[in-house]
Amino acid sequence: MPTADLGKLTVYYETHGRRADPAIVLIRGLGTQLIEWPAALVDQFVAAGFFVIAFDNRDAGLSSEMTEPYRLEDMADDTVRLCDALAIERAHVFGISLGGMIAQHVAMRHRQRVASLVSVMSSSGNPALPQPTPAMRARLTAAAADAEALIALDAENRAIFGSPGYPEPLAERLAAARAAFERSYRPGGVARQMQAAIADASRVERLRALAVPALVIHGADDPLIPVEAGRDTADAIPGARLVVVEGMGHNIPAALAPRIVGEVAAFVRELSPR
Repeated sequence: MPTADLGKLTVYYETHGRRADPAIVLIRGLGTQLIEWPAALVDQFVAAGFFVIAFDNRDAGLSSEMTEPYRLEDMADDTVRLCDALAIERAHVFGISLGGMIAQHVAMRHRQRVASLVSVMSSSGNPALPQPTPAMRARLTAAAADAEALIALDAENRAIFGSPGYPEPLAERLAAARAAFERSYRPGGVARQMQAAIADASRVERLRALAVPALVIHGADDPLIPVEAGRDTADAIPGARLVVVEGMGHNIPAALAPRIVGEVAAFVRELSPR
């Protein structure tokens, strides 16, 4: 099992592609696991010439379970320590949702290690931004009576949070929910990660000091982190490029993989023209 010992914790990771290619680190969102990256997204990143590193955040998947509170800065440091363990000097850092917030911290704390920042369906933490409805927020921590009910609830949430322009069939959502539950179910980790995000508050002023190439991608139809959050993130980061994807919600379905990879690959090519 590929794990990296980061001192106080162990991180489970997987790599794809040729080590000689530019590295891109994929950071998952709240409580989710590396198996939830669509295979199409990973495969197309590899086909576009990237060496892909995917991992389970602390308190999720097969990485170490924590018992004490921690910060987003700690999760950002985990990312860099994993790169150290893999002898990766610099990488493009691609994070979704909570992972986007972590990726922002990687860029703020470890500028020289970041070739570019890609913040997807994430936020600046600006308290003035529109918020999800209480009902939508409650779904993040909703419980159920037993395993089958939890799997059904997860499959339902995937539709509610998902992309209306790229709906996923029920059978596909149920299979993904079952695979995630059977691999790792950690409600305590979700709560600790959520507390880390809440405690971080606004990053607007810190983002304004960034000097890193940045691409911000957000769904026009995101019900959990409204598109205004993506706009605010891009406005805060000097020189950031914003891409708003019509029909995209708070996920990356396989059908959107070509668009997402295409945007990232084009952005990276502009940074290093041949």
